[in-house]
Amino acid sequence: MKKLLFGSALLMLSGFTDLAFAEEIAAPTVNKGDTAWMIVATVLVSLMVIPGLALFYGGMVRAKNMLSILLQVFVIFSLTAILWALYGYSIAFTEGNAFFGGFSKAFLAGVTPDSMAATFSKGIYIPEFIYVAFQLTFSAITPALIIGAFAERIKFSALLLFTVLWFSFCYLPMAHMVWYWAGPDAYTDASAAEAAGATAGFLFQKGALDFAGGTVVHINAGVAGLVGCLMIGKRIGYGKEFIAPHSLTMNMVGASLLWVGWFGFNAGSNLEANGLAALVFLNTLLAAAAATLSWLAIEWLVRGKPSLLGATSGAIAGLVAITPACGWAGPMGSIFLGLVAGA
Repeated sequence: MKKLLFGSALLMLSGFTDLAFAEEIAAPTVNKGDTAWMIVATVLVSLMVIPGLALFYGGMVRAKNMLSILLQVFVIFSLTAILWALYGYSIAFTEGNAFFGGFSKAFLAGVTPDSMAATFSKGIYIPEFIYVAFQLTFSAITPALIIGAFAERIKFSALLLFTVLWFSFCYLPMAHMVWYWAGPDAYTDASAAEAAGATAGFLFQKGALDFAGGTVVHINAGVAGLVGCLMIGKRIGYGKEFIAPHSLTMNMVGASLLWVGWFGFNAGSNLEANGLAALVFLNTLLAAAAATLSWLAIEWLVRGKPSLLGATSGAIAGLVAITPACGWAGPMGSIFLGLVAGA
């Protein structure tokens, strides 16, 4: 009998130990591998803007306007970085209503080295500071994309004012509507999921799928660029004099930096270094390659020969096309998307 009681006690103790161990595993933890990957991804996206986008645009304008484009991209990156830290992060990624967040983290209040940001896996977190920095790079590249639509036709002072207003009233609400949610740990059961879903952004609640910025970045910037073109009009001399890119070498270097940086842009949006990030990485590579070949093939048929500008334009088209779908498409689907985008 004593042996039986002793054995039962050991069994119960073992069960409690396993339960405590399971609870310990389920507790929120910061994954060092994910953190290291997110630091690398943030650097890659930063390189997309400075110098990638600056060189890409700088090579396509006339030589006399090259320095102004480089300055504009450089200053937009700096300006939006400060605005993001002051109030942008808080409006985009804190609870408020379906369209705007609040000001609870304005000036990064409450964000410390110990605070954590959710990933897409329950119990797995990254330091909030690196999440702030990663999303900062997205907020910086988006208004910088727009200036290509009205290059050589806008005053520097007007550009600064436009950047502040567009960042505040277009980018931040869109980022909140598409990407803000309470995180996976808030979805513990049906009732909790319903409550958490009610606090998410408007488009997130409607089921919008945007893995890495097709809506928040590209459509958002594209619409702004189109409206800017229509309002400002054509460049002086357009149609009367030959206006050609002054340096396709610079353009190609910029496109190459954009392509490489896009791996951080897309795969980094997974927030974790796992198999899905690897799939996104491969999808990004394949879509850009397919779009490059597709664009060149069409150009060869229509104009009689391929061009370097066509190759860089095709690659960027493929990268843009795969961005919102990179986490859901397969490799063959990514190739198809690239071929269509390049055509």
